[in-house]
Amino acid sequence: MLIIPAIDILDGKCVRLYKGDYSKVTVYSDDAVAVAIGLEKAGAKRIHIVDLDAAQGKGKNNRKIISNIRSKVKATLELGGGIRSEEDINEILSTGIDRLILGTIFAKHPSKCIGWIKKYGKKFIAGIDALDGEVRISGWEQGSGIRDIDLAKKAAEAGFCSIIYTNISKDGTLSGPDIENSKLIADESGLPVIISGGISGEDDFRKITEDPSASNKIRGIITGKAFYDGKFDLASVIKKYQKDEGIIF
Repeated sequence: MLIIPAIDILDGKCVRLYKGDYSKVTVYSDDAVAVAIGLEKAGAKRIHIVDLDAAQGKGKNNRKIISNIRSKVKATLELGGGIRSEEDINEILSTGIDRLILGTIFAKHPSKCIGWIKKYGKKFIAGIDALDGEVRISGWEQGSGIRDIDLAKKAAEAGFCSIIYTNISKDGTLSGPDIENSKLIADESGLPVIISGGISGEDDFRKITEDPSASNKIRGIITGKAFYDGKFDLASVIKKYQKDEGIIF
């Protein structure tokens, strides 16, 4: 079980959105690189990065910042947002990013993703972001008509190394994570699942790690707003609940 703090980048700033709404933005720092360094010092062995501008199809504005983060920290870095072409993949992998998250492109063009997995190997995570069970795409602004469970099954067939599952209705709300649906996604796919959205405080980490039906399915917990809002001490939570078993996912 890894505790994975998130850095969401919008216009070069470290931000959080409320339920994925770009009109409801909280800015936490103008220096995403400094944030990443601080997360690693707190004990993070993996950091979740989202390029919110690229997720909206607004280009590569934040790629230099992301490259600078890679040069400053040793932690495993996973990156999502706007990865929709082989050019994107080559550019991002050249910076040394460890895992690429494919969301919109996987929902719309799964055959492309299968080809990339065959070519580049086990470097891809399926990003499944759902609202009321329907996968959302293009920065969560569009519906896909695909059920989250069905896409999870396809992720296993395609050869993804893991799934990040986000219940959008929970994201940024501090209302607690969707543990039950995350376990269901793990059951249906057979893949390790990283849960995202809704972490409210230390008790959520305890619930997941102490739940025997969850601990062998949910291998990572992404946290954003709760950490930035000071709902818990990251270093303390990592020390208590993180268990690096050397599993690659």
